Amino acid sequence: MITLNDYLYSGDTVLKILQKYISDLRGDARRTHNEIDLIHSNFLLQIKELLEHNDFLTAQSQQIREFYKYMAKEYPFLAFTFKGRIKSLIRAEEKFNGYIVEYISDYYSEHGTYPPVADLKNRLNCFRDLIAYRIVISIPKCHLKPGQDRETEELKYLYRIANVLPEFLEERGFTTEPANGVKYSTSPLMNDDVKPYYRDYICDQNIYGYRSLHITFYDNSSRSYMEMQLRTKTMDDIAEIGSANHLNYEKHQENERSKRDLIPRGENVYFDEAYARGMRLLQLDLSELDVNMFAAINNSLINDGCGLFRGRLILPYEHLSRFQNDLID
Repeated sequence: MITLNDYLYSGDTVLKILQKYISDLRGDARRTHNEIDLIHSNFLLQIKELLEHNDFLTAQSQQIREFYKYMAKEYPFLAFTFKGRIKSLIRAEEKFNGYIVEYISDYYSEHGTYPPVADLKNRLNCFRDLIAYRIVISIPKCHLKPGQDRETEELKYLYRIANVLPEFLEERGFTTEPANGVKYSTSPLMNDDVKPYYRDYICDQNIYGYRSLHITFYDNSSRSYMEMQLRTKTMDDIAEIGSANHLNYEKHQENERSKRDLIPRGENVYFDEAYARGMRLLQLDLSELDVNMFAAINNSLINDGCGLFRGRLILPYEHLSRFQNDLID
């Protein structure tokens, strides 16, 4: 079985690692007639093409920045930031294999048999967040009126922004994708006409306290999907450095994936391989990796300059609100 781990000690760049992994994975899939590994290699090819041909990101981020300028004019008292990233290679590989493990185990638990390959392939065509942008807002205390609650006021403005975002981007060449009922919003602050497009993790937060609004767009010019996340600063702090951060999330995923007793070994090759790849990734000692532009002292102290682990920034950090910087063109 071919795994990503086999390529992470070569000293190559992420792009070269992807090229070799995709080529070997596709060749092995054709030799063994493994339809899921062909889907897997095509999924990785999308990331490779983003890294190779990313000129469109300049145009895309400029369109996103138009919304930033709209917010700076409409809400001059708000502090906010815009960030963007391409999903990193390790994160993407973890997610792809995690979807296989989750779907097969859930299907087996419910039906006592394994899902048809066509159903599994359809499940693996749902990735829409290889490119993602995040809007984080905050109301400085000096702009709160006497008696106003900061969290309540920030929620009002977060949903106001969410209400206008779909139409704003659709006028600039994006198509809003329906959420198909996932995390359907029950908030009275969200307009009914946009509710079908948002996944509302504020109304229905998870056990780790993660709160955010997610919406997916299709960029018609670049023919790629992108996800937008909207949060208050408090929500972002909880997601990034608090109870809902990736370390807790990964620990939860590790516990879930290590419970493979339900699926007998050797009965489903797709489950077995995805589980093994996921476990190998979880056991990576990042300090031992040899990837160009990447360095780690341990699994917490990481200097990722290549988009291997945390993700590649695609929208500059210096896009600040008018409250922080009056120089807006």
